[in-house]
Amino acid sequence: MAPASSFPIIDMGLLNGKDRPVAMDMLHDACENWGFFQVLDHGISTELMDEVERMTKAHYKRAREQRFLEFASRTLQEGGGKAAENLDWESTFFVRHLPEPNIADIPDLDDEYRRVMKRFAAELEKLAERLLDLLCENLGLESGYLTRAFRGCQGVPTFGTKVSSYPPCPRPDLVNGLRAHTDAGGIILLFQDDRVGGLQLLRDGDWVDVPPTRHSIVVNLGDQLEVITNGRYKSVLHRVVAQTDGNRMSIASFYNPAGDAVIFPAPALVAKEAAGGTYPRFVFEDYMKLYVRHKFEDKEPRFEAFKAMESESANLIAIA
Repeated sequence: MAPASSFPIIDMGLLNGKDRPVAMDMLHDACENWGFFQVLDHGISTELMDEVERMTKAHYKRAREQRFLEFASRTLQEGGGKAAENLDWESTFFVRHLPEPNIADIPDLDDEYRRVMKRFAAELEKLAERLLDLLCENLGLESGYLTRAFRGCQGVPTFGTKVSSYPPCPRPDLVNGLRAHTDAGGIILLFQDDRVGGLQLLRDGDWVDVPPTRHSIVVNLGDQLEVITNGRYKSVLHRVVAQTDGNRMSIASFYNPAGDAVIFPAPALVAKEAAGGTYPRFVFEDYMKLYVRHKFEDKEPRFEAFKAMESESANLIAIA
């Protein structure tokens, strides 16, 4: 396992002063060579983050822990000491913020927790859009290009949060916390536990720990940004390793394209000699239908499948 000492941590406060060029270079390097980074001084108050953490951990304890322990015990017993290759050691629920929020429909959440999560989501949405504009600046794209690319016909992206707990696992040799995968969507903002680690990314053939850092937001890039940037920035395989001690909190918010958004390489990033670009053109909803069936497999065959469809369509048009 590679050391995490060089993992990129970017102080966004530097973007407002004379050190802005240095911070922008760090951001560009993190996107180009890591696909993952942490941001500090990101504009979300530490008081709000502490409140979200307290309520999330209390909610798991009150509403989900017993159910998970029953599931976990049954899973290990039925496995008979064999590796559970297709299971993840996590307890999760999902909240949709855009285009239509569903937090009012999720059972077991008290009103105060709902209000706090709404406030947190609003702050994360602003941060996601700010980061996308910074990426545009580094890539030489016009301001707002990426957020516009995500908005589809209705002018609204897809935005939601996966709230996860990774309880202590007595047999981490048998089960993953979360299997290795790339994220399908756009830009992902993670508020993770600062005491219990386990998140790792694959870099140059080695698994690298993402260090738990208090009040930071971990950012990673999804498959759609790899396509739009024509491979300049890439999504990266990552996983969660089950731990024997501690209950790891993970609140991952996904700022993704609208279902009907048409995703394709930005023309400004496509070399003239590579007509059409390296990456395919597709509707995000169609990509998601393929992704849900192949999430824990390599991303390249997903891209190739859409390139093949694109080529077939072009041939049919030519014949017609």
